Amino acid sequence: MSHKFRLSVMALVMMLVYNPANAQNQLEPIDQEAVDMIRAEGLENSNVMEYMSWMTDVFGPRLTGSPALDAASDWALETFEEMGLENAHRDEWGPFGKGWTLKHFNIEGSSKYGMFAITAYPKAWSPGTDGHVEGEVVLVSAETEEDLEKYRGNLSDKVVMIQDIREIEEPFEAIASRHSDSALLTMANSAPAAPGARGGRRFRGGGGGNRQLAAALRNLVLTEMPLAVLDRGSKGDYGTIFVSSASVPSDPEAGFRGPRAQSLDAPDTPPQMTLAVEHYNRIARMLEKGIEVRINVDLDVEFKTDDPMEYNLIAEIPGTDPEVGDELVMIGAHYDSWHAGTGATDNASGSAAMMEAMRILKKVYAEKGTSPRRTIRIALWTGEEQGLIGSRAHVNKYFAESAGRGQPPTTFHDDYDKFSAYYNMDNGTGRIRGVHMQGNQAVEPIFRQWLAPFRDLDASTLTINGTGGTDHLSFDGVGLPGFQFIQDRIAYSPKTHHSNMDVLDHAIEADLKQAATIIASFVYHTSERDEKLPRKPLPTVDVQRPTGL
Repeated sequence: MSHKFRLSVMALVMMLVYNPANAQNQLEPIDQEAVDMIRAEGLENSNVMEYMSWMTDVFGPRLTGSPALDAASDWALETFEEMGLENAHRDEWGPFGKGWTLKHFNIEGSSKYGMFAITAYPKAWSPGTDGHVEGEVVLVSAETEEDLEKYRGNLSDKVVMIQDIREIEEPFEAIASRHSDSALLTMANSAPAAPGARGGRRFRGGGGGNRQLAAALRNLVLTEMPLAVLDRGSKGDYGTIFVSSASVPSDPEAGFRGPRAQSLDAPDTPPQMTLAVEHYNRIARMLEKGIEVRINVDLDVEFKTDDPMEYNLIAEIPGTDPEVGDELVMIGAHYDSWHAGTGATDNASGSAAMMEAMRILKKVYAEKGTSPRRTIRIALWTGEEQGLIGSRAHVNKYFAESAGRGQPPTTFHDDYDKFSAYYNMDNGTGRIRGVHMQGNQAVEPIFRQWLAPFRDLDASTLTINGTGGTDHLSFDGVGLPGFQFIQDRIAYSPKTHHSNMDVLDHAIEADLKQAATIIASFVYHTSERDEKLPRKPLPTVDVQRPTGL
């Protein structure tokens, strides 16, 4: 053997021994056979769009507390059982409040120049009208709280508009988008965010930028009980309307806080609806010209008050390892939606992907002739749109309770130490590009390995920073590993999120197949690894939140 050849062999041996990738492979092995089986099942035999169609086309919007959600829940539990999942059941939380169903709605406008059509949607938990009602439109506006007094006692027979004209800019750029390579690189290289940092919410409505005045204006209008209250939302155009919950009068002495519209003890409030911005603007411009506009509206709704409790949907594949079988790997997505669309991208897409991931796992374990080491549990949450309350109730009930957001847990339950990880999907139809590690640096080498087989599917980015607004926060908030995937944005925020355009036609089948496949692989490896996923340290002090948000 020549000296040169001997050196080459030694170099090869050194590379095999010391190569970081190989060291990482030894630390966190990949079951390539399982990955191949998961990919084949998830990409070639997918049921994800069939699940989506049942949720959206058949059952439609799934407002928390509604009979439609009840029917969709029955179907989901039956489907869990058909997959062969065990312990499929409703898990009670609450009380939540009233259910609400839209029975009939019609609205039209008129002036002395003729009748005109209006595109609008009632707000959830809005009361109905007393049959067809008609009234003159009044735009309520004020520069000071004293200016509001001129409206007191003069609105009961009016239809009230509470926002000024919103100027529209034509969309010269594409509405839908995917994460660019540069955006993903920035995400991957970003430094950890400051503890407690989050985006703020700004009140949109009459009263301009003065939140106190805007709240006072809204409160006065609601307590005056006009025939109807109209608004136009803060975004949306070309017939896309973003609709959420009706408002109820609140206590000025308590900072205009009080019960929500779905609460059993909510005060009376007038019928409320959101108009397409172009139609709202037209009426406002007519009023500016001194032309009287009248609205004819007929709104028929039904409240359900017999059961104020609500239910998450749970099912599982039991773990069979004698040492870790009672430990938990959880996946989930919220099942509830708003009501103007059919809740497709928010969040039948996540729910269907998680159901598909469970179907894939059940099939792969059966083909391998094995069972998971740890128990794999799916949860479809309700009450997410009202503040993650279904998942928070579940965490409080089974894992840990804290004194408030940013506070360390004060009470720990039996399953806390048995918990490995929770994976969530709730950012629309877009394919998975990686994972928000939620400040948990210790999972980086693990997740890096688990993403490696999916580079060809464009999933390779890890960011140390977290993301907000989804049910993984319920777990992360008590120190449990909870993660939301990085997803391509598509047209989620500008078009589908909480809008009447949130329908199946805007779901991308290839993206959802990819997402379900990657999720199934993550869950498989979480269940099969020797140790639970590492946890980041628990918070020890109160995280001060920014004021004025």
